[in-house]
Amino acid sequence: MQIKHQRCERWSPEKKKLSGRVKRKAGADPSSVDLEKVANIIVDQSLKDCVFSKEAGRICYTIIQQEYKDREELRARSPQAWICYVTFICNIFDYLRVNNMPMMALVNPVYECLFRLAQPDSLKKEEEVDCLVLQLHRIGEQLEKMNSQPMDELFSLLRDGFLLEDGLSSLSQLLLLEIIEFRAADWKMTDAAQKYYYSEVTD
Repeated sequence: MQIKHQRCERWSPEKKKLSGRVKRKAGADPSSVDLEKVANIIVDQSLKDCVFSKEAGRICYTIIQQEYKDREELRARSPQAWICYVTFICNIFDYLRVNNMPMMALVNPVYECLFRLAQPDSLKKEEEVDCLVLQLHRIGEQLEKMNSQPMDELFSLLRDGFLLEDGLSSLSQLLLLEIIEFRAADWKMTDAAQKYYYSEVTD
């Protein structure tokens, strides 16, 4: 029985030029790139061309790395884009697995994003508190298993914020208390807590 290996088509000069332009533009100014359009092109072309798929990884890495490096500027420029970026990187941590384990290389970047959301100025913004709590519900337990010390420090910040910080909205206080109790219950939501917190949020 012969195994036939599909040959990967060679990269054309046009593809190389396109890749170079996208990488340079993304590196210089990520906000100028239509990421949805770029993502669609990258996925479509990667499925057709295994040579391109290697370069596609570099393109995505350039864009993601640049946004991470400039995350404070991103937050100042567009709070919504910042929240979307945190959600994006946390979802990568959640879904991207190596030997059925999250990638260790993503642990520190994810923690740094969550720590930023736990700062006093962020805790005064309901959208950022909501994002923080949502990500901790989704990946908090996995993240703590990978490295527990930063999680202890993060929740110390959250407790201080809940108890000491002025200017927090009622919803933000409720969300912070809920996630503190959620972790204290070994990352589980009891029926009573579910009824109390989420009936309160609904009301």
